[in-house]
Amino acid sequence: MTLKKKLLEKSRLYLILDNKVLAKRPLIRTAQLARDSGVGIIQLRDKESPKSEIQKKAARLSELFRKSKTIFIVNDYPDIAKIADSDGVHLGQADFSIKTARRILGNNKIIGVSCHNITQAQKAQDEGADYIGIGPVFTTSTKPQDKPISLKLIGDCQKKINVPFFALGGINRKNINQILSLGISNVAICGAILKTRNIPGAIREFLQILNLNDSIRIRKK
Repeated sequence: MTLKKKLLEKSRLYLILDNKVLAKRPLIRTAQLARDSGVGIIQLRDKESPKSEIQKKAARLSELFRKSKTIFIVNDYPDIAKIADSDGVHLGQADFSIKTARRILGNNKIIGVSCHNITQAQKAQDEGADYIGIGPVFTTSTKPQDKPISLKLIGDCQKKINVPFFALGGINRKNINQILSLGISNVAICGAILKTRNIPGAIREFLQILNLNDSIRIRKK
């Protein structure tokens, strides 16, 4: 198992660097701040730029994270992930299959999959996903067309999913306790961090909340 795959097990906070949400914030500087503030996983998500531009961004970010303890994931494109030598790729339900992505990237890279129900999550796990993103838990401005899942589904994932999974979609400081109350300590966040004036401060606050919840959960076992 590679170092980055080992780090996946310990990662609590997954930051999505969405091109739209970033707006005029500089990508590389924001990524540096996130890395230095202790984010476990960072995903580059760009639904608008040409693939050639996304590839350039991915290559720069791969270099930034290569010797760090932060996992760098490219959204949607296993071919770009391979060329840029990122740590892996994140796939949606309408993207490349896990089998195809694995053939492109090999066994040492990380493959994550977005799932919206337990059937999709179990299928992704059975097909070899290294982690799963489950959501959206709440309404999210990045994907307003997606209907929020029930919190019960998060509980079902705890019982039936053995790979790491991250609750995602509209999670912020006001509603994160609804997730934590289910015994979950892994979340993916976008706007609640990127839209703040103090990104390192927001990251530290979320990490403090998640790590405390994780400690309480472990003591109760």
